[in-house]
Amino acid sequence: MSRSDTAKTVLVAGAANLVLAIAKLITGLLAGSSAMLAEAAHSVGDTLNQGLLLTSLSRSKRPPDRRHPFGYGNERYVWSLLAAFGIFVAGAGFSILYGILTMMGRGGSGTSVRLAYAVLALAAVLEGTSWIRAFYQARKETRANGRGLLEHIRRSPDLTFKTALFEDSAAMVGLLFAAGGLILREVTGSDFWDGLGSVLIGVLLAGLAFAIGRESTGLLIGRAADPAAQREIRAEILGARGVTGVDELLTMHFGPDQILVAAKVNFSDDISADQAEDVAGEIDRKLRQRLPAVRHVFLDPTQRTVRPGETGVTKNAPG
Repeated sequence: MSRSDTAKTVLVAGAANLVLAIAKLITGLLAGSSAMLAEAAHSVGDTLNQGLLLTSLSRSKRPPDRRHPFGYGNERYVWSLLAAFGIFVAGAGFSILYGILTMMGRGGSGTSVRLAYAVLALAAVLEGTSWIRAFYQARKETRANGRGLLEHIRRSPDLTFKTALFEDSAAMVGLLFAAGGLILREVTGSDFWDGLGSVLIGVLLAGLAFAIGRESTGLLIGRAADPAAQREIRAEILGARGVTGVDELLTMHFGPDQILVAAKVNFSDDISADQAEDVAGEIDRKLRQRLPAVRHVFLDPTQRTVRPGETGVTKNAPG
């Protein structure tokens, strides 16, 4: 996955949300629509979140230092977690509370409903463009790794890209809730439906916050590399000269494009300690060539002859 592609996806989403946040806020006040104001809060939250994601991309590029010997790749997960619980939950709280007040007859009033429809149509175009950009990146990456779209989204460690895609998808659904609430308000003359639209947008944001927060937490505590990558790593180690088995294989992500590999490798009895060290260096080099995301390789050579029919046991980091 490309850091530049992810940055472009986030920039497109951020630009669209900034324009829409202003338009939805003005229209929501003029139309007296809680659903439009909830959508404005949604777009404000998305815009701020894009800023946090861009910050995370920049900060995660810092080189390793004494205090952070494995680099700063995990900062992308920290900032995504902050965005999920700080921005989305706040937006959800506003949308749900204001929607409930509107359903109880305490909302605002206004007449510029046609303007609201026009802004929703504009939002569909801009946010649809942003969603297409995120979808295009997903398809590009699935062609590269041979996975299905849903499988790639589920297994990708690039949380910045996934957050942008989740946001854009939620934005499209939120537009439907807002439009439905406005239409039903005009048809029935009751603000209940407009308030319900706002509440549904809030629930949508809360669900989105939970999904992103769960992904961030899972990656922060040390998720193992993808099973396909683990198989490639194990195959590369077992294919080296003199290697007879792998007792343990531990992998862990330090950011979406940084993987740590640690393995206890068994060598045949005719391999000397010096030769084992040379083979370990060769494995390190080949792993980095085969999987560019592999940045750190630690091998613990041991000497043990594997009996016929015996295989190495592979263990993975929790995640």
